[in-house]
Amino acid sequence: MSAGPFDDASPPPANRRPLRAWQEAALAIYRARAGSGARDFLAVATPGAGKTTFALRVASDLLRDGVVRAITVVAPTEHLKRQWADAAAEVGISLDPAFRNTAGATSSDYTGVVLTYAQVAAHPALHRLRCERRRTLVILDEIHHAGDALSWGDAVREAFTPAIRRLALTGTPFRSDVNPIPFVTYLPGPDGVTRSVADSSYGYADALRDGVVRPVLFLAYSGEMTWRTSAGHELSARLGEPLNNEQTAAAWRTALDVRGNWIPAVLAAADTRLSQIQAGGMADAGGLVIASDHASARAYAGILRRVSGTEPVVVLSDDPSASSKIANFRESRQRWMVAVRMVSEGVDVPRLAVGVYATSVATPLFFAQAVGRFVRGRGRAETASVFLPSVPTLLALAGEMEVQRDHALDKPLREPDAFDDAALREANRRRDVPDLPERSFTALGSSAHLDRVIFDGGEFGTQAAAGSAEEEDFLGLPGLLEPDQVAVLLKQREAAQLAARRRQERTEARQDPTGRAARGAFGQTVPAARAAEADGPDAQATDNRPTHEVIAELRRELNRLVAAHHHRTGRPHGAIHGELRRTCGGPATAQATAAQLRARIDAVRRWTLPE
Repeated sequence: MSAGPFDDASPPPANRRPLRAWQEAALAIYRARAGSGARDFLAVATPGAGKTTFALRVASDLLRDGVVRAITVVAPTEHLKRQWADAAAEVGISLDPAFRNTAGATSSDYTGVVLTYAQVAAHPALHRLRCERRRTLVILDEIHHAGDALSWGDAVREAFTPAIRRLALTGTPFRSDVNPIPFVTYLPGPDGVTRSVADSSYGYADALRDGVVRPVLFLAYSGEMTWRTSAGHELSARLGEPLNNEQTAAAWRTALDVRGNWIPAVLAAADTRLSQIQAGGMADAGGLVIASDHASARAYAGILRRVSGTEPVVVLSDDPSASSKIANFRESRQRWMVAVRMVSEGVDVPRLAVGVYATSVATPLFFAQAVGRFVRGRGRAETASVFLPSVPTLLALAGEMEVQRDHALDKPLREPDAFDDAALREANRRRDVPDLPERSFTALGSSAHLDRVIFDGGEFGTQAAAGSAEEEDFLGLPGLLEPDQVAVLLKQREAAQLAARRRQERTEARQDPTGRAARGAFGQTVPAARAAEADGPDAQATDNRPTHEVIAELRRELNRLVAAHHHRTGRPHGAIHGELRRTCGGPATAQATAAQLRARIDAVRRWTLPE
C-alpha cells in the first residue's frame, strides 16, 4: 500500500551490535552534545573504521526514544544509496533507496529514504518540506561532497535546515577548494587559518593502533619515460625526478599509457603480490586497479587477463549494472576488478588487499578515499599493498597517510620560509599535477623499476629492476604481518640489499679500473671511482661526470633520506639538515660540496638503517 512521504511509521527495534571503542566514545560525545541542545554533529573517521555503524546506532537510539520519526540519508552515489539501505535493514531500519523526486511518495513500510547530493540539489524545496512535516534525522554521508559546488551547498542548507538533528560523516574533511560545507563549524586557528572543527575524530593512526584498519605498504615504481610534444620534440625523463608541472604530467601519463612497458610491468608485479598474499593466509584476497578513463580500464583488464590467466571484472561509471558487479565481486573470489573513479569512495569490499593507482588524479581527497578501499581490516595481521607511480605528489600523500587534516577556508597569513632545499622541495611536491590534454603529447615508450617502498611514513630505497631478485624481496613479503613486523622486515631487506650492492661495487671497481661497469648503491650506473667511495675519500675525486650532475644527484639522495627520517621521527626537515651540518660540518645544502653531501648521506643512513 502506498502512502504519502510524511506519514508516520513506528520506530523499528534497534539491533544492538557491539560497538568499537571509538564508536562508543563518539556516541557518548553525541549524547552529551545533544543533551545541551546541539542539533549538528560532525564525526570524522578514517575510511574503513565504521562510520555507517556509528550513524545507524545514533539513528536507532533517536527513533527508539521518539526524538525523531524519520531518517533521511544523503550519499554521494547511487551505489552507496543501496549500500546504506542494506546496512540499515540489518539493524531494523527500512530505508527506500529508490525514492525519486518526481514521485514524491514512498511506502509507509519505510522509515525514511536515501538520496544523493544531486537529488537534493535538483529539488531542495521538496526535501525541506519532508523535514518540516516529520521530525527528521538527516545523515550526511561524506559531507565534503556538499561543497562540490556552491549550488549543492546552498541546496543542502535549504533542504535540511528544518531537520531536528543532522549527523555529518566524513573520512576526509579536507577539500582542494575553499567552498564552505553546510552545517560544519569553522573556527580560526592561531596561524590565522579558519578550519573545520570535528565533534569526534578517529584518524588512520588511531585505527591502525587499534587494529581496526590494515597497515598499507606503498610500492612506488619509477622508470624512463619518452614522449613527443605537440611541436614534434622527443623528450625523455625519469619518472619522479624534479621536473616542471607539464613535464611531470607528460611523464606520468606516459607511464600510464598501455602501449609502454610501465603498466604491464606494474600490473604483473601487483599480481605477484596478490598471489603472495593469497598463499600467505588471506585466500580470498582481491585486487583493484583504479583507472583514469574507460578506454584505459578496458586495456588494463586485457593486460591482467594475460598476466593472471583470469577474467577481471570491469566496472565503468556509465554501466547500469555497475552496482551489481561490485556487489558480486565483493562476495566472490574473483581475482581482479578494474574500475574508473567511481569506486574511489564508499565502496565496501573488505577482501581488497592489493591496489594499483593507475590514474593521474592527485588531490589529497581522492587519494585518501582511493587508498581507503584497501584498509578495511578483518584481522590484525592483514596488510594492504598499493602500487603507484613514483611521482612527488603521490609520494608525499603516501608518506602522510597518518596526518589528520581539516578543511581550511583560507591560507595562512604568512607562508613558511623556504630556507633549505628540502623545505622548497616539500612545498613544490604538495601541488596537484594537472591532467595534460591528449593533443599536447604522444607517449612513445616507458620502462619500470621499483623505486622505493613507503610504510608508516618511512621510505625504503630499492631502485630494483622489474622482475629482479631485489624486487621479489619486497613483493614476497608475507601477506599476514603485524605493523611492527612489516617495518622490521623492510629495514632488514633494505639493509641487506644496500650491503650487497656496496660489496658488488667494490668488487667491480677493483676488476674494472676504467670505471665503466660499476653501479651505484641505488642501482644507477656510475664510474668505478664513485662505486669505490667506501674505500676512501681520495677515490671519490676521480668521478668523471660533470660536477653539476654529481652534486644534483647527491642533493636528491640526501633530501630523500632526510624526508624518510622526518616521517619516521616527526622532526622537521630543517632540524634534520641542521643536525647534519653540526655533525659533518660545512655550509647549507645549496652550497655544500660533493664530499660534504656524501658525508651527510652516510650520516643519515647510519641514523636510519639498523646496524
